[in-house]
Amino acid sequence: MDNICAMAELHKIVESANEWLNIAEVPDYSGAINGLQLENDGSVTKIVAAVDACLPVIRMAVDQGADLLVVHHGMFWNGARPFTGSVYEKLKLAMDHNLAIYSSHIPLDVHPELGNNACLAKALGFTSTETFFPWKGIQLGIRQKISIPRGELLEMVAAATGAPAHICPGGPEEVRDIGIITGGAGSEVFAIAETGIDTFITGEGPHWSYTAAEELGLNIIYAGHYATETFGVKALARRWCDEFAGLEWEFVDHPTGL
Repeated sequence: MDNICAMAELHKIVESANEWLNIAEVPDYSGAINGLQLENDGSVTKIVAAVDACLPVIRMAVDQGADLLVVHHGMFWNGARPFTGSVYEKLKLAMDHNLAIYSSHIPLDVHPELGNNACLAKALGFTSTETFFPWKGIQLGIRQKISIPRGELLEMVAAATGAPAHICPGGPEEVRDIGIITGGAGSEVFAIAETGIDTFITGEGPHWSYTAAEELGLNIIYAGHYATETFGVKALARRWCDEFAGLEWEFVDHPTGL
């Protein structure tokens, strides 16, 4: 838990994050709806960071006394749904407890400082990364040239995420060129192989991505969709606390195991 300080204005917190993450310009999937998804009475004293804006996470945020929840996967990830059942329940719970919800997906993957890619690379000790993998006019991942045994890299990834990692050993045992795209980028295995990297670190992929990687001569480390996307929301919460003198924050862990 970081510093504790006086109240901050929600609109100023939101404006700062929107600017840092450039959410107006970074492309994304239609269900992401980056930015403030649910407002509160306009004040913030405590931030909770989490990966998903699901009902159990909202319950935990309320229990922790948060008035701002920042997530990677927001409330509309599965598209428009009627405000009934669990959708109604989580909206009512958040609104009854003055909980605002802010979400950032691709902007919080690709940011060079706060992003999931960059933070995972930093946790792995990578210091000379460059961007790679063009997608919708941006570079979706980062790349690191290095010489390291494949088994050692696998152990480093598991230690960095705090979760088990699964490997497809389709490429060389001595890793020399690593690409990182957090989350569910395993389905891009064919395009990833064309970039020339020999090892790809991502969260998850479809079953066929494993056999495709074997045929393509590519190592893939599946480090967990959830596990690779805990970094960005933590970094954003810390940044808010640094910018707005002393806001309290914490991370609530609700892993999916995927």
